[in-house]
Amino acid sequence: MDKKAIISIISNASMDDGDVIEVVSPGKYIKLDNGYKAVYEETEISGMDGTTTTLTIQDKEVILEREGTTTTKMQFNKAEPSVSMYQTPYGMLEISINTKELTVDMNEDGGELKIDYSLGVAGQLPLDTSLSLKIRTQ
Repeated sequence: MDKKAIISIISNASMDDGDVIEVVSPGKYIKLDNGYKAVYEETEISGMDGTTTTLTIQDKEVILEREGTTTTKMQFNKAEPSVSMYQTPYGMLEISINTKELTVDMNEDGGELKIDYSLGVAGQLPLDTSLSLKIRTQ
């Protein structure tokens, strides 16, 4: 099953200014044997224009992969923290992810996903971040 979808992404990092980034993109939604996959193109608004983002969504784990001007593979799993490399046009960063909450409510017509995690970058203090995703198939 491969359906066209509207994908809404809201990201909120706990910085002093409380910046919230919301992006709505057309994409694809694919049913897998063990979950779902959502694929969409990043835009200038997200700061990653020219990047394709793929989310592989399972009940207890979400993998976010980006390829293009920004390249990374981030793993969100409450059972274990993860470390990955994040390639940007400005250089490579090592990031650590500690998933605090992972809520998945998906079916063949789309659904919602919420991830609360702390994101550490190369020895800096971790930043508490929230990522919400809503998918509606067309």
